[in-house]
Amino acid sequence: MGRAANSPGFLFVCNLHRIVCRQMDVAKLEKLLGYEFADPELLSRALTHRSWAHEKSPGEGEDKLRDTQNESLEFVGDSVVGLVIAENLFRRNPGSSEGDLTLMKHHLVSTATLSRIAAGLGLGEFVRLGRGEEKTGGREKSAILANTLEAVLGAVFFDGGYAEVSECVLRVFESEMANATPRASHDFKTLLQETLQARKLAAPSYSLLSSEGMPHSRTFVVEALWTGGRSVGSGKSIKSAEMMAASEALNSLRTEETAAEK
Repeated sequence: MGRAANSPGFLFVCNLHRIVCRQMDVAKLEKLLGYEFADPELLSRALTHRSWAHEKSPGEGEDKLRDTQNESLEFVGDSVVGLVIAENLFRRNPGSSEGDLTLMKHHLVSTATLSRIAAGLGLGEFVRLGRGEEKTGGREKSAILANTLEAVLGAVFFDGGYAEVSECVLRVFESEMANATPRASHDFKTLLQETLQARKLAAPSYSLLSSEGMPHSRTFVVEALWTGGRSVGSGKSIKSAEMMAASEALNSLRTEETAAEK
């Protein structure tokens, strides 16, 4: 049995099976995105987390690994998504102030929104993760989901250009865009402070727990503390991580209110 498992024929069949499964995964994700890649390798790279690249190529230098994982595509995708969202908000809301447009854009490109869209697409099942990330629930981590979605959209940009990625972004953001208003995109930190003040509680405090990633693509993790509660948020800046922590805190407080009413 051991000898047969190492035979050229057996290895060929195994490799062929992996290739076919990978092609099926790519086709399934393309259908969800509504976009077919001319270069499927771009999509494969967009789905490759650095933990997978390090695990599969031990001892390789950072320059070599950078060509196989998705952080550079994520960097581009972040800018592309921001531009498409900003353009669309401007066209949909010609009478809105810069402040209102900024609030809506911040909400739409936040880690919370990106990860929610990614989860809705089932993006977690397609990500290539190292064993360590896999064991710690990496497929459900907000930061990984959000970053992977940006990388995938960055890959669409390089594969098809701005017109194609613009259509793709608007398609996957459709429901979020439809519900975007200045009030719905309120500064979560201010809203949390007002909610706590209404309960006669002190304002929350925020502290940085950790930061990880390359200098151009760091992910920050921040903790929000208030009397009787705690929440954690992540983002590409300390400010956006604080916003996500505040958003999670508001969700927690709403859950408490709902439970108390029952």
